[in-house]
Amino acid sequence: MKIYTKTGDHGETSLFGGKRVPKDSPRIETYGTVDELNAEIGVTRALKPKPDLDTILGRIQNLLFVLGAELSSPRGETRDQGRNIGTSDVEELERAIDGFEKDLTPLRNFILPGGSSLGAQLHVARTVCRRAERLLAGLARTESLNPHCLIFLNRLSDLLFVMARRANRDAAATETLWKP
Repeated sequence: MKIYTKTGDHGETSLFGGKRVPKDSPRIETYGTVDELNAEIGVTRALKPKPDLDTILGRIQNLLFVLGAELSSPRGETRDQGRNIGTSDVEELERAIDGFEKDLTPLRNFILPGGSSLGAQLHVARTVCRRAERLLAGLARTESLNPHCLIFLNRLSDLLFVMARRANRDAAATETLWKP
């Protein structure tokens, strides 16, 4: 099987179910950004985070594939592997946030993204996650979507922020406070 199909040579692609749409449609832009986020998390994992962080990052990558598949399927289309993002996925992220936050110094000021290489890369992933969230919010205004998807991305950006702080703490990297 060849990797190229030539079906997208004129600026269109297929959604699940076969509907053709422009490659720059809001839906494609949204799940393309989710894919970009997944790649950023892959770069993060290549930096060899501690096992507890790496395990969660691996789980997130799998959930981002679920989200991407869901976004590539217009509401009402049935996929063979029809798993969707749900409440339990959001709760899983919340448990991870709570677990990491309990060992961190509470923030009283904004911090600048950076610190260790791992912490800085987690901040990059967080900003891509926020972009995906903004795109999904726009898409949700015009198309019927699973509401858990937006909640999931909102919590995920919070988790990536807390993980960046944890990575910086583990590396003894100082968090730089924002000076207005």
